[in-house]
Amino acid sequence: MITSLRPGLALAALTGLVSLSAVAQTYPAKPVRMIVPFAPGGNTDIIGRVFAPKFGEFLGQQVIIDNRAGAGSTIGTEIAAKSPPDGYVLLMVSAAHTINPAMAKKLPYDSIKDFVPISVIADVPTAFTIHPALPAKNVKEFIAIARARPGEIFYSTAGRGTVGHLAAELLNSAAKIKLTAVHYKGSGPSVIDLIAGHVQMQLMSMPAAVPHVKSGKLRMIAQTGEKRSGAAQDVPTMQEQGLKGFVVSSGFAMFAPAGTPRPIVDRIHGALVKSLNDPGVKKNLTDQGAEIVANTPEQHDAFNKAEIAKWIKVVREAGIQPE
Repeated sequence: MITSLRPGLALAALTGLVSLSAVAQTYPAKPVRMIVPFAPGGNTDIIGRVFAPKFGEFLGQQVIIDNRAGAGSTIGTEIAAKSPPDGYVLLMVSAAHTINPAMAKKLPYDSIKDFVPISVIADVPTAFTIHPALPAKNVKEFIAIARARPGEIFYSTAGRGTVGHLAAELLNSAAKIKLTAVHYKGSGPSVIDLIAGHVQMQLMSMPAAVPHVKSGKLRMIAQTGEKRSGAAQDVPTMQEQGLKGFVVSSGFAMFAPAGTPRPIVDRIHGALVKSLNDPGVKKNLTDQGAEIVANTPEQHDAFNKAEIAKWIKVVREAGIQPE
């Protein structure tokens, strides 16, 4: 009886493959909406608008950016999670996607199960900046000062649960020091107070740091990427200065809703990678301090899971209570 079912099963499988192939060949038949869960003008929005025109050109349809800001990116992310898995709604995220599971008591979606990874688009390295009045020229000297003055070194952040906040808590754990957080409503006020000397340090995005470093208002003693950014080739990474495994990524990435057929995922991925490798797009992003990644869906999946696990561990060890 089992043997008699095999031809039917084989036919069903073949029919399914043909159906998926047909879907991929006709996709996309209409414009594609890319949800950016942040307000216009932020890093995620800016990067998305750089590659979206070429992405649409290679995909064969216009890619429309849909800003759905609010609740630390969870509003727009939930909309994407509950959209039909047909390739016509995509989601572009930042590191908030991997941080939110650690900082929120309950999310209206599962950050892993409700999405299909497409690719990590780019990374904007974080700059370890200090006020010039602090007599540290490198990470080793900074750690020595922090150990001698536990709780007396204040760092500013753009808000609770941001990359800068958790990166500093990761530093607390990795270097066995105690830095004190001062949270602001946005990156602007947090940088202004650092320049004024009201706080002593901040881990901020490279594009935000470079102008103030060049003017002498701030000192950059390290950067947190896997390798040195083109925007600061003379500044060593945290790993180069002895903190092995200390890598903080902004993780600008693209997802599709769970259940999106693999042939459509492959079509999206191919168009995305081509757009990111376009000379004009590449130059524009590089000039803004972004490092293009453009990896595979499998690599993106591994990165997403590892980052979520990392930030959950950081938050737990720091004693931060999810809200």
